[in-house]
Amino acid sequence: MSDDTQQPIVVKRIKKGGGGHHGGAWKIAYADFVTAMMAFFLLMWLLGSTAQGDLEGIADYFQNPLKVAMQGGEGSGDSSSIIKGGGEDLSRSVGQVRRGDKESTRAINLDAATSHVQRDAPGATGSSEEGEMRRERAKLIDLQGRIEALIEASTTLRQFKNQILIDIVNEGLRIQLVDEQNRPMFLSASAELRPYSRDLLRAIGHALNDVENRVSLSGHTDSGQYAGGERGFSNWELSANRANAARRELVAGGLEAGKVVRVVGLADTMHLNRDDRLDPINRRISIIVLNKRAEEALRSEAAKAEAARPVPQPPA
Repeated sequence: MSDDTQQPIVVKRIKKGGGGHHGGAWKIAYADFVTAMMAFFLLMWLLGSTAQGDLEGIADYFQNPLKVAMQGGEGSGDSSSIIKGGGEDLSRSVGQVRRGDKESTRAINLDAATSHVQRDAPGATGSSEEGEMRRERAKLIDLQGRIEALIEASTTLRQFKNQILIDIVNEGLRIQLVDEQNRPMFLSASAELRPYSRDLLRAIGHALNDVENRVSLSGHTDSGQYAGGERGFSNWELSANRANAARRELVAGGLEAGKVVRVVGLADTMHLNRDDRLDPINRRISIIVLNKRAEEALRSEAAKAEAARPVPQPPA
């Protein structure tokens, strides 16, 4: 007989726990946010530390594809065709064709062959010269950016950047080193360079040796005249001596001596500040990295002068 007094024992276990597991998605989102912020601040730092010439070069590159920047046009086919998009006819059976066309490979190859023929044609000379001028201008702009970056990166030269004027002119890239009221490049009434001027010229000379272009130098003074005037030592001699002193420092910095094609003294004939002829900024050294057209003009002028020189006659 069973004992009804015995009851089953029931054990109740109470489960205690915290909130549910939220997963690790927030960590991924946070890591992405931190990465994006780091990239943003890195971009801001690069933009702030990049020279103006480099920024312009980068902007030009992204505004125009490389081939267009070198040869012109709105598309790469425009550089060798009068039809927008390239090719020889309006049906676009050759040249730059729509993506997905079955004959695209054959058409592009045909357009390349056509471009080669057009470049070799007699009427393509002007276009070829324009393309060469664009490429040369791009090199000079790149050189401008490198010189500006070189000066900005040097703690010694950075303090003198207000005395360095760099721009593109018809003859090429012009680099002008100008005087300040309390910081002249030369000793007074002398062609002896101050130490900082030597360092600056040597740094520029090293950078100029990276391009094949020839160089022209000119010295300039303000309108303050010597007591002797034109009868003795004057601004003409002083400006020429200073230009030649600058040439020596460029060569000492690494510039090949054969790249210098002209060294002249222009005295006070070409002022930067025409309103104040005694302004220290008028005392300067002008270095021009010549483009091919300016170099050829100098060679032609020299050839004419040589031809006009009288031939010495042998003694009777």
